[in-house]
Amino acid sequence: MQLSTVVSRLERAFGPVRELLVPLLSDPRVMGAWVVVVAVSTAVLLWDVRERNEAIPSLMKGVWTLTVLYSGPFGLAVYWYAGRTQIPRDSLARRGFRSTAHCYSGCGAGEVTGVLLAQGLLGLTVGWVAATTFGFAYLFGFSLTVGPLIQEGVGFREAVVDAFYSETPSITVMEVTAIGTDLLLAAEATVDDPLFWGALAFSLSVGYLAAFPVNLALVRVGVKEGMANPAEL
Repeated sequence: MQLSTVVSRLERAFGPVRELLVPLLSDPRVMGAWVVVVAVSTAVLLWDVRERNEAIPSLMKGVWTLTVLYSGPFGLAVYWYAGRTQIPRDSLARRGFRSTAHCYSGCGAGEVTGVLLAQGLLGLTVGWVAATTFGFAYLFGFSLTVGPLIQEGVGFREAVVDAFYSETPSITVMEVTAIGTDLLLAAEATVDDPLFWGALAFSLSVGYLAAFPVNLALVRVGVKEGMANPAEL
């Protein structure tokens, strides 16, 4: 089946959702309000980290900052539930949220880079936008796992193998969902169109939600550790 046929079928299936979201995400007032909400959420996060959670490792501080920048109050709520040292007790769900946020921070940066380059600057066709964006997201997410492992003393080969089987399922589900959502809503949008940025921001959070069950399952079976318990720091 050709890609164009698949895209056409998806557009028909999600037509009502698209008709609802596109006008909303195209409204400059909505995007302006979203920027303010993200800024406030980020300020709250940074204040809490500085005043009450300085013990959180630098890597996770970066993870939570990017998560909130991508998803605003939703990212802040995830941090509050799973990332603070004040959590009453750790749980499988909290470990799943932290693991997803770790993946999300790297993949989100790659997705933003890929979409800006392939769609915003080069104006590539839908298939090439999807492939380029997925490639950047996978590379960024993969590197965010390999790099820390090597810093901990793990050999390069072992770090790459570990990252491949632990991150590939999560990255794939996250990015197929996020990139698909973005292109479904704004495949023809340009960087000066509010819809370009609105669809990108919306798609990132959709990707996080899609990847959470995958990370939860990986943590449950021991493939992932779910990042360190912040309450023990």
